[in-house]
Formats: sequence, structure tokens, C-alpha cells
Amino acid sequence: MGVKSPEREIMNHTENDKIRSAVSRLDFRTQAFIDGKFVDVACGKSFVTENPATGKPLAEIAACDKEDIDRAVEAARSAFEKGSWSKMSPDDRKKVLLKFADLLETHTDELALLDCLEAGKPIQDCSTFDIPETVKCIRWHAEAIDKLYDHVSTTSSDNLGLILREPIGVVGAVIPWNFPALMAAWKIGPALAAGNSVLLKPSELTSLSALRMGELAGEAGVPQGVFNVLPGLGETAGQAIGLHMDIDMVAFTGSTEVGRLCLSYAAKSNLKRIILECGGKSPQVVMADAPEIDRIAVNVLNSAFWNMGENCSCGSRLIIHESLKDPLLDRLIELCKEWPVGDPLNPETRVGSMIGKAHMEKVLGYIEAGNSEGAQLVLGGRRVLEETGGYFIEPTIFDKVSNDMKIAREEIFGPVLSVITFTSEEQAISIANDTNYGLAASVYTQDVNAVHRISRALKAGTVSVNCFSEGDMTTPFGGFKESGFFGRDKSIWAHEQYTQLKTVWMQLD
Repeated sequence: MGVKSPEREIMNHTENDKIRSAVSRLDFRTQAFIDGKFVDVACGKSFVTENPATGKPLAEIAACDKEDIDRAVEAARSAFEKGSWSKMSPDDRKKVLLKFADLLETHTDELALLDCLEAGKPIQDCSTFDIPETVKCIRWHAEAIDKLYDHVSTTSSDNLGLILREPIGVVGAVIPWNFPALMAAWKIGPALAAGNSVLLKPSELTSLSALRMGELAGEAGVPQGVFNVLPGLGETAGQAIGLHMDIDMVAFTGSTEVGRLCLSYAAKSNLKRIILECGGKSPQVVMADAPEIDRIAVNVLNSAFWNMGENCSCGSRLIIHESLKDPLLDRLIELCKEWPVGDPLNPETRVGSMIGKAHMEKVLGYIEAGNSEGAQLVLGGRRVLEETGGYFIEPTIFDKVSNDMKIAREEIFGPVLSVITFTSEEQAISIANDTNYGLAASVYTQDVNAVHRISRALKAGTVSVNCFSEGDMTTPFGGFKESGFFGRDKSIWAHEQYTQLKTVWMQLD
């Protein structure tokens, strides 16, 4: 790693001092945001959100219950029917959302700190990726508003068939804790752009940035009732959204288990439209002719350990040709020195904390399962920095993993990489597809024919070639099998899924 220069040390201290000074000036919003203002919840209940890097409380957040959901739905429905947003001209809606994006960008440092503190995410990731991508998402869908056309069907001259897209109505968006601001944007960007009213329920573990986003949306000119933020528990607020008879659609990102509940809630209520983006167990397939071991190693580690492995598309299974396994594994172990675990507020930290104690213990349980089932632990495998009170696990690599082991089959959602070898292309594809999930995959090869064969054969919603990527804002993101259901995030497909088709048929004289 080398010795740091005195000048670099001074710069780091100065940067850290600035960050901690900014933290001391943060003002947490802790009430529900309903009908354009912060309000107390009807039941008067609250829950504590903590800093997982210290194990200490950050704030007490209002806990919405059914009565609060009812109040927010009433405000959202009223705004929708009045047309203050749904019937606003596309150009005017675009202007408001662009102003919203500008305000988010202005408050990048604040929003990044909120997600860093509450999710244990490295500040460098929050400030250079999460929040800039949040801004980009809102801008992208804003710019699409006045560039989408409805259609006229081909008919005889005495008929006119219009095919129209209209906003679906009141949308419930239920998001996870791993990318708090960005996952909010992936839902509210296209939903608001299409003219809907939105109820956003953030994870109870990460509510702070969502509440601030609600306030900034109001400042930008989003009308009262159109965008509501409802912190609360899944079994209360989340269930109330799923079962509500006057919510037209629920867009959910999270576990497959809760995704199933969303479908059952729709069946038990008004058959609301359900969009699911759930878990993953993504394979990284490295063929014998894969180029540039160093470049592959960098991408493999980024796929496995970025965001502490708390990422649905995490490439947790490295499926590698046996001839390349030893040199690549050696390089992975060497490069892990460039993934320091530490204080998320430190700009040099690349691996922050697990989201909470229970989740840390779950990940450690998977590591123990890997050991007990006969996988070979070659790196990491321990909780570290216990003296901080936080929930840190060092990057972990298992060799000699078989695809029937628990660590190869279940989503760990932590910094754990399993190495599995193969000898033929057919075997590699078989191992990669031998999973209940199908969110993402990567393939590394120099053979363009193999690229096409393998990428088409892999059962995943996104396949990246010679890199780890989820695409950009122009590409749809979602999965096959138990990784998703019906919809996609990002791209024009996400925009259109928050609308419904109407046919207007006219007989002409």
C-alpha cells in the first residue's frame, strides 16, 4: 500500500474535519411528510434509527400506521383528481421536476451525509455515486415527459383509433435501505413524471434522506398531496399500503419474501398493479480466454464488495474456468488490500458497516455455514472494529465452493464471495443458471461468439460483458424468476409502467 506523505495526511485530516463539521450541522426531519407539510402521526408512535457504524441512536422517527396511510392516500387522491399535477402540462411538470433535481444537486453533501450516517455507507460512494445518480434519475425522467407521444392506430377512413397513456393514479413506492436516496429516485422519478401522486415508504432503517427529499420536492413546486413520505414499519405502514383499496399500484424493491407479501396484499384488496425488484445471487462467469487478469480482478471485487455486498446485483458467485482460478484468486486476495474497512465518514473507507446488528449476525451465520459445509476460507470471515460499537465485517472469500452449498444458493447481502470452478462452457452456464434468482450476471471472454451465446443463455435481466455494470439510466433494470415480477426500474420502460393504456375509438361521419 505504500507510505502516505505528510501532505496527504494533512489533506485527509482537513477533509475529515470538514465532514465532521458538516455532520454537526445536520438537521434531521423526523415527522411524516403528508399533503405538503411535516405532521405528527396519529398514533404518536416512533422508532429509533441508529448509526450502524457506532451502534448509537441517530434520531426518533415518526412511525406511520394505517390512519396515517389513509390520510396520505386521501391527500394523494384529492390532488390527482383535481389535476394540480396529473393534468399539468407536460412542459410545466418537466420544469418542476428539473427544479427538484437542481435542489437535490445543491444539497448533495447533506443527502450524502444522511445516507452515510444511517446506512453505514462510505461517504465517498454516497457523494460521488448515489446522490449524483439520484439527481440524474430525476432529470432523465423529467426530460422524457414532453418527448413521449401517444399513438393513432391504423384504421379505415371512417374510424379513428387513439391509443393513449394516462397516469395510473395513486402509487405506493416501498423502498429498501441499501441505496436510500437512489432507490427513492428510481421509483418517484418515473412515477411523478407520468403524472401520478406518490406515497413513498422508506425502510425504517433509513428514513432521513427520503424525508428531506419530500421537503425539497415541495420547495421545487410539486403540489401538496402529490408526493408524500411515510416512514414506518413494514408490518404496519407497508402492509397498510399493500392492502389499501384506493392505491392503484405498488412498486417495491426488497426481499423476495416481502415481494410475495405484496402480491398477496394485491390479491386480498383491489388487485392493484404490483412491480417487484427482489433479490439476487448473481454469477460472474470467467472463461478460460478472459482478458487481463488485473482488470477482471478489479471488476470482480467491485461486484462482490461494493456497498458492502448489500446490493441486489452483487456478484457473489465467481464461476471461473479451473485454469484461471489460482492466478485470479491470488490477485483478488492481493487487491483486497485496496478495500479498507472503516469509518464510513472517512473518504478513504471503501467498506463501511453492515446495516444493523441483526443483519451482521445473519451474514456471520452464512460465513459459519460456509466453513461447516467444507468451503475453504481464504480471506476474511470475521467481524472487525468491534471497539467502535459498529457492525463491520471484513471482505470474505471462500474457495472450493460447490453450487449446492448454502453460501452459493442463498442471498447473503454481505461482503462474501464464493469461488466455483468449471471445465466447459455448458457447465459454466448450468452452474450460473442453477439458482432461484435471475437479476444480473457478468461474463468475461475475448470470444465475441461466446459473448453472444453465453449472454443469451444466462437467465438474468442484465448481463454485463467484461465488466460489472447495471447499465445506465437509459437501460431497464430488473430480473427473471424470483428476482422480479412484471416491471423494470430506469429507462423509458420504467416511465411507461407508471401509466395505463386507454383506447378511444371514434366513428367518423
